[in-house]
Amino acid sequence: MENILAGLCGTSPEDPLPVWVHGSIGHCFNQLTLNVIPHVVLAVVSACFLGTPRISSRMPCRPGWGCRITASLVLAGLFLVDTILATISQQELGPLYLEVLANGTAALTWFTHSLVLLTLCKSIYSFTRGPAALALLTLLPIPSFIITLVWYYQSGTAWSPAHPAASSRFAILCLQLASLLVYVIAYLFPTAGRQDFLSINSSWQQDQLISEPGILVPDQQRVSEDGESWLSRFFYIWMNPLMKCGYQWKLNQPQDVRVLPRQLEAARVCERFYSCWQKKAALHQVEEETVSLTSSIIAGGDGNSDAPDSLTGGQEAMQLFSALHAAFGLRFYSLGLLKLAGNLLGFSGPLLLNLLVNFMESRQEPLSHGVLYALGLFAGSFLGALLRNQFSYEVNKVTLMVRAAVISAIYHKALRVSSASVTRFTVGEIVNFMSTDTSRLVNFCLSLHEVWSLPFQFAITLYLLYQQVGVAFLGGLALALLLVPINKVIANYIMTNNKEMLKHKDARVKLMTEFLCGIRVIKFYAWEKHFSARINACRDKELQKLQAIKYLDAVCVYLWAALPVVVSITIFITYVLLGHQLTATKVFTALALVGMLILPLNSFPWVLNGTLEAKVSLDRIQCFLELVDQDPEAYYALDSPSGAAVAMEMQCASFSWVPIEEESTRQPLSTGSLQLHIENLSVRKGMLLGVIGKVGSGKSSLLAAIAGELIKQGGQVYVSDLEQGFGLATQEPWIQFTTIRENILFGREYDARLYEEVVEACALSEDLNILPAGDQTEVGENGVTLSGGQKARIALARAVYQEKEFYLLDDPLAAVDAEVANHLMQKCILGVLKHKTRILCTHRTEFLEKADALLLIDNGRIIKTGTPADILPLVEFFPKFKNMDKRQKNKAPNEQGEEEAVEIEAEETTPNNHLIHKEEEKKEGAVAFQVYKAYWLAVGSCLALSILFSLFLMQASRNISDWWLSHWISSISQTANTSVMVCSASPPSPELLLFSIVGLVSPIQALDTTPAPSNGSLDVNFYLIVYGSIAGANSLFTILRAFLFAYGTIHAATVIHNRLLHRALKATVTFFDTTPTGRILNRFSSDMYSVDDSLPFILNIFLANMYGLLGMLVIITYGLPWIGLILIPLAALYFFIQRYYRRTSRELKRLYSITLSPIYTHFSETLSGLSSIRAMRATQRFELENQLLLEQNQHCLFASNTAMQWLDIRLQMIGVAVVTAIAGIAIIQHQKQLGNPGLVGLALSYALSVTNLLSGLISSFTLTETMMVSVERTEEYSTDIPMEPQDKLVQVAADWPSRGLVEFQQVVLAYRAGLPNALDGVNFTIYPGEKVGIVGRTGSGKSTLFLALFRMLELKSGQILLDGVNSKLVGLDELRSRLAIIPQDPFLFSGSIRENLDPQGKRTDAELQEVLEQCHLWDTIIQMGGLDSELGERGKSLSVGQRQLVCLARALLTKAKVLCIDEATASVDQKTDQLLQQTIRQRFADKTVLTIAHRLNTILDSDRVLVMQAGRVAELDSPTRLSQKDGSLFQHLLHSGQQ
Repeated sequence: MENILAGLCGTSPEDPLPVWVHGSIGHCFNQLTLNVIPHVVLAVVSACFLGTPRISSRMPCRPGWGCRITASLVLAGLFLVDTILATISQQELGPLYLEVLANGTAALTWFTHSLVLLTLCKSIYSFTRGPAALALLTLLPIPSFIITLVWYYQSGTAWSPAHPAASSRFAILCLQLASLLVYVIAYLFPTAGRQDFLSINSSWQQDQLISEPGILVPDQQRVSEDGESWLSRFFYIWMNPLMKCGYQWKLNQPQDVRVLPRQLEAARVCERFYSCWQKKAALHQVEEETVSLTSSIIAGGDGNSDAPDSLTGGQEAMQLFSALHAAFGLRFYSLGLLKLAGNLLGFSGPLLLNLLVNFMESRQEPLSHGVLYALGLFAGSFLGALLRNQFSYEVNKVTLMVRAAVISAIYHKALRVSSASVTRFTVGEIVNFMSTDTSRLVNFCLSLHEVWSLPFQFAITLYLLYQQVGVAFLGGLALALLLVPINKVIANYIMTNNKEMLKHKDARVKLMTEFLCGIRVIKFYAWEKHFSARINACRDKELQKLQAIKYLDAVCVYLWAALPVVVSITIFITYVLLGHQLTATKVFTALALVGMLILPLNSFPWVLNGTLEAKVSLDRIQCFLELVDQDPEAYYALDSPSGAAVAMEMQCASFSWVPIEEESTRQPLSTGSLQLHIENLSVRKGMLLGVIGKVGSGKSSLLAAIAGELIKQGGQVYVSDLEQGFGLATQEPWIQFTTIRENILFGREYDARLYEEVVEACALSEDLNILPAGDQTEVGENGVTLSGGQKARIALARAVYQEKEFYLLDDPLAAVDAEVANHLMQKCILGVLKHKTRILCTHRTEFLEKADALLLIDNGRIIKTGTPADILPLVEFFPKFKNMDKRQKNKAPNEQGEEEAVEIEAEETTPNNHLIHKEEEKKEGAVAFQVYKAYWLAVGSCLALSILFSLFLMQASRNISDWWLSHWISSISQTANTSVMVCSASPPSPELLLFSIVGLVSPIQALDTTPAPSNGSLDVNFYLIVYGSIAGANSLFTILRAFLFAYGTIHAATVIHNRLLHRALKATVTFFDTTPTGRILNRFSSDMYSVDDSLPFILNIFLANMYGLLGMLVIITYGLPWIGLILIPLAALYFFIQRYYRRTSRELKRLYSITLSPIYTHFSETLSGLSSIRAMRATQRFELENQLLLEQNQHCLFASNTAMQWLDIRLQMIGVAVVTAIAGIAIIQHQKQLGNPGLVGLALSYALSVTNLLSGLISSFTLTETMMVSVERTEEYSTDIPMEPQDKLVQVAADWPSRGLVEFQQVVLAYRAGLPNALDGVNFTIYPGEKVGIVGRTGSGKSTLFLALFRMLELKSGQILLDGVNSKLVGLDELRSRLAIIPQDPFLFSGSIRENLDPQGKRTDAELQEVLEQCHLWDTIIQMGGLDSELGERGKSLSVGQRQLVCLARALLTKAKVLCIDEATASVDQKTDQLLQQTIRQRFADKTVLTIAHRLNTILDSDRVLVMQAGRVAELDSPTRLSQKDGSLFQHLLHSGQQ
């Protein structure tokens, strides 16, 4: 260093940089310290302001800015000219290189500065003077200028003609000073007035805030990162306001978080991804065509869409991976350079450390060397920290892009995939693609760069090891490499188990979904035990696999932990066998290097594992993306064969639900493989076509074929105005989880006149008046809080409001009573829609008289077409209408059977009455101690303590082995010192120290030792044996801890799931009505996944870090007590930073979780309403909605990732401070001749890894806390859900109720405290074997009677007696299993027909066959493949009518004495309905039957009729008497139904 300086300044090496020469300041000192350094500082600070965002207002710059920019450019030019002059007039002033260096630096600096000023004057700073720091720094070079001026005067060369070059340089110097003066004056120039500035500022903010055209973002939602200075970007200063908000508990909703940087906006990312996708697809297609010209490739989709509308046909092999690669690859790979630089700087620390310790040892090197090493340590660790931090930050940004692209690709695909092919996956699986699989892909991005950087570190270490022990290292290496295949085998086992586990998890989540959707029915039938057994069976299988995975993991961990010892011992044995002498130095260094080797080897399996998992997930998503899309161009003919008046035409068309190639392989299913053959069907514009036929004859399939949801196997289909879509009302109404108005508008503008008209036509006005918030009432998920009739009418209203030209109506009249059906027919289908083309499928033939034509369908073929007069007589006699007009006058009560809705809605008159769903709770503040306690107890106290103890033993044995090594070395160095040879041999090569960072202290102390002959091999053997035994103990403790930990966490997972499930099964119905299924499912899927898998993983790391840090502090303070002075203030700072961070981080993570649920809810809602969304052509709007939800979620995720980097850079700086401080202390001690260099080395080598441990500790703690949130959420459900009473006070006989006597005595019931009574003093008795019909208008409390009877809700007062026993005293399970019910919504779960009829498996096949025959289902079931044929999710493979028949069959099986029927036959045709009524009469001849009726003719032959009104019994008598009694409610209802 001295020599370099001497060469530069032309001085002697003894005093290279003299400060004072000949009575004035030395020229060299002046140039280097007063000229170059200030200029460098100015350049760096200036550069930080490059990249300040511009503002768009085209205001001219203030004059001051112009002057400053000109001055800076002039200065840059002057320095350049000066450099040229200096080279010409060599040696006039100082050495040439010095002049070039000084002037070159200055010229560069001022040039940079002028660029920065240009940027600033176009930014928000243009109305101020700009950052004061910049202006102040420009004054720094002035002292140097003045000193040089003085020198010119003293030497007399200022204006001497003898020295023209010198004179011209003097002139330039004067110009430079003048320019600087101009700069300063321009800076002081008055700027814009305050007012002026404010107005501009607001306009700038406006400009900043308009992120999307026309959408103003609220004030605090400033954009993240964009346009920040470099300084702010490196240290995340722009995050400070957000961190402060979090610290002050002000982060309450997603809007409080900053918006994403522009490059991360979901819309941009997706656009980029799709354009790459299309380019790739196009290339792929060209290749395909060149390969085989014969295969014609159909590219579907409308050309204008910006997304890949077809992934079909030739594009099957189009890979998701290559599209992602094309879109984000370049950016991602370029980050590798950052990683590489960071890694190399990581090596600099240990190397310089070695030099520093050497310097302390030798006591001969000049002090300047020591200072340089310390500075080098500082610079290396500082830059390394910056680069590593920026790397993680940038990689996180790329992963966000990948996540957005994959999620939107899956959503995009789901909207376009054909209905037939989507049935391969269940809804649960598809949602899993979006959650679990996507996050695995994202994790893979994080670990991909490790794939190359680990081998790189490995290679360097091997080279150093070779330098130490020569060829012997091969022995150890061979052993280490042997472990790799073993690991591979273990990893493969882990993989296969993982796949299996995911399968079981999918199955369990699917079961849970079914359980939640059918919760009411399950409770009615008392099937909780059966479902709980099924779910637990899945869970047990899942846990078995999880256990296998965890134990295999433990083996992996153990193998790696034991490896260093085994490898080092192998190396030493080989070394001795080769005939070399083992010395302490060699042992020590080799150990340090082997420790270093293990690091890459250790992480590698994890990286590989992540890669393999990502591969599995990628394939799963790929599978989904390769499904066949709907292809309207291929499906529909473009022009009508028979002219413009035709709305729809089919010729020789045949359709099926299953692709041809699959049909052969599948077992025959009913509609699953129903073939539809339409020879010739033409529908004129504006006609009403009725479609009738038995249950399962293919009516719905015909509508699906028109809408393009089936697979066309031949023939032609033409639909006019295709792009406009259809108005579709499906048989099972699809209702969105939003307000009723939003449901009806379905994305169209609100048009008051049209809206009113539609609501009136669909008979919704009265319902809306009853509901607490009118049409602003939120309906639950899938419309859970509405009755069947209301759902059907809302779905119909939605279709009508869309004002399409073509309407497909699939039995909208089924769930409503006669009067409402009539209203819908007159006002809506023949009213509002009278000029549209309508195809109406229905079983209620009495309404089809007005149709223009009818189709009779059976078994997928049209049997007959003709006018209603021709066809209706063939179907059956149907009731004639009397006096149609009379009903208009006495407008009677609205449809019945809706009261359930109203009751559930009536309860909602709480303050925010119309929002049924409480917002998901967001717990404030730290995770409560209770949660940790709950987890501790779930693990089990003894087990938890033994885990902690084994950890302690493991850490202690590791630290003792380090200490033992240093003890060995110092004993040797003492023997060496007593002999004469102190420092005669050269110290070991510096590289040895490279990796002391790993914590094996050794090489440092090795430095003052020399291979002293006195330490014979005896000594070495003794020390090695002790060392080996300590290491052996360490590995024993390691394996103990690994297995204990795995066992403990699995135990906890089991306990937590059992508690959660147990509680959920016992929850009240109200809880399920007011909580969206997505939220409950979240607890069972992602939260359980955290408890199973992520929490143990992170917790393990956290505990290891904590113990590691404690061990390290003990060793450091033992080695260098002085460090305490630095550690104490740093510890305080550390504590403050981490507390600041953890609060914010927690809030951000919670916001992230809360914004995640809506994405999944929206997605599953989309999947269930696919046909409606597509038919009404709303796909693009839904895609946009998904994008907005995703965007909101992404910006919480981005903020929480960035908060982590914010913390990381601050911790790294603490680390840099520790290292620099220790180096400083070391140098001081060296000067004062204190301290043992060995101990200092020990402390230093440990200190280098403190930073990593500190940041590891905090991030693992924070992650643990985040994962604990999952425990908190499951805990909340396991303890706080309202439960049904479980007590059983009376033991009843096995055949109770044997008679079937039902008595209600003064029954009062309210849905919740503070709500009006739904039943208000109900009194009646139903005698054994009596058949009673229950009627009444909406909200009169009909269904509530059933809820009360089954104790779905507890009574306020009064009692219900069954055979004289108070039902309140009987156990719920017993009570419900002894009654039978046929609920309004037919609920089937996936599984065989046998399981659906008889989940407990108590009945014989003969019994099952008998009831199925009585329900007229046996033929269908034989067709499907018998009792064991699968039904598919929610009974997909049966038509709605058939599902109701299955529910009836269930009831017949129960052999209960009391049967409740809730409008069981709404979706069944008249003929089947009559047969069913007959079956019910025969089979339940001696039983008590209660029927809630919508079609009054079903109860006309009952013994008595119970008329409900406003929660009271209004009338109870035989139907004949009531119908004759003038003014009775029943008579009124009868007339209004005209039956």
